[in-house]
Amino acid sequence: MNTYPWSPAPAQIVFPALGTTAVLLVTDPDALPAAEAVLRTELAAVDRACSRFRPDSELSRVNLNAGCTTAVSAYFAVALEAALRAARLTDGAVDPTVGSAVIALGYDRTFASVRPDDARPVPVARPVPGWRHIDFDSRARRLRLPAGTRLDLGATAKALAADRAARQAATLTGCGVLVGLGGDLATAGPAPEGGWRIALADDHARPDPQGGAAVAVTGGALATSGIRVRTWRRGGRVLHHIVDPATGEPAAPAWRTVTVAAATCVDANAVSTAAIVLGNPALDWVRATALPARLTGLDGTVVRLGGWPADSHAPAPSGSPAAVVGGSR
Repeated sequence: MNTYPWSPAPAQIVFPALGTTAVLLVTDPDALPAAEAVLRTELAAVDRACSRFRPDSELSRVNLNAGCTTAVSAYFAVALEAALRAARLTDGAVDPTVGSAVIALGYDRTFASVRPDDARPVPVARPVPGWRHIDFDSRARRLRLPAGTRLDLGATAKALAADRAARQAATLTGCGVLVGLGGDLATAGPAPEGGWRIALADDHARPDPQGGAAVAVTGGALATSGIRVRTWRRGGRVLHHIVDPATGEPAAPAWRTVTVAAATCVDANAVSTAAIVLGNPALDWVRATALPARLTGLDGTVVRLGGWPADSHAPAPSGSPAAVVGGSR
């Protein structure tokens, strides 16, 4: 599901980042340059620390040193703690040790470079090593991965960057800030009158020109996970990027998109991703979290939980790609 702001925004900027689109909105136009600087600094930091596509990233170094104890930076420690929190909250449905499984499926380079149709057979899948086998001393910032384990922080690092950038920009400028990074959206500071108005579009298409579903966000965060955008073919199979840690395979399709609201984007992302992994049993699990959620089935049926409001309707955003706030993680 994509998300688009449709109420007039005083100031915004859009640019490519982290393999997706970064969108920044502020309630005070004069604050835009300072807020943009904060966002770009945060994006550079998360990319240096957590990119699995950069051979010089800290994540690449950590994975190469699996089996040995490694000292990590303060930023990487925060990112790893966020990933481990997501694993705890979801009882392992979101697990940072999926790195080798994702690579084996063919997502071994930036998504734009992934072969759309690979004739090679899909390797035999196996369960991932599991987050409980990570030995991490957060105070000393010392990490030891089991030999052969590869971390992939993609499920949480982008959400963490959205949370951090929104919070830091709002503190610096004193105005309301919205940061969107693909399917991860975080807000901080005072919202505009009526809230940040977010138009929703299933299957990552733009909203219906006649007006699509919309919500108002006055604080906190939204995250969307889905299985229809980051897909490719391998060995005659259509694969997607959300791996079930219990099998090492792409999660069995049950929901095409799941959007969750929470206090932080990290928590919203953890629950939305876990719902994709859990499939139909996700309904009871998400209901137990008491978080507002909107789940769209493969046939387009929408299930709302936790007080998620009935769809209101908004005019589709006009013209410019600068209207885009989100997309799939």
